[in-house]
Amino acid sequence: MERSMSVFDIAGRAMSAQLVRLNTTASNLANAGAVSGSRETSFRALRPVFRTVETEPGIATVRVENVVQSRTEPTRRHDPNHPLADANGDVWEAGVDSSAELIDMIEAARQYQNNVQVLQTAKTLTLDTIRLGQ
Repeated sequence: MERSMSVFDIAGRAMSAQLVRLNTTASNLANAGAVSGSRETSFRALRPVFRTVETEPGIATVRVENVVQSRTEPTRRHDPNHPLADANGDVWEAGVDSSAELIDMIEAARQYQNNVQVLQTAKTLTLDTIRLGQ
C-alpha cells in the first residue's frame, strides 16, 4: 500500500492517466490511414492498461500499468500500384477503428474534465475552510 493521498493527488493521477489515454488515441487516429507492405509490420491501435491503486480502504486512484497493442487485425487491400504492395499486389491498412477511437477520445476528455472539476471544487472548499478560521 502507498501513503494516504489527498483529493489533489487522486485527481492529479486520474488526469495523468486520461492524458495517456488521449495520447494513445491521437497516435491511433494519426496512423488510421497508414498502410504497410505486410500484415506483421502494420500499425495496430495502442491501448493503455490501467491499474487501481488503493492506498487505504475507501481511497483509490489509478496508474497506467502499460501501453499495449490491440488485437484489431489490419485490413488487406489489393492495390498493385502502391509502392508498398507485396508480391500479390496487396497492402495492409492499419488495424484502427476510427469511430471507436473518436468515442474513446470524447470519453477520455470528459473524464479529464470531471477531474478538473473535482480539483476546482476541492480548491474552493479548502479556501472556504481557511477563510472560516480568519
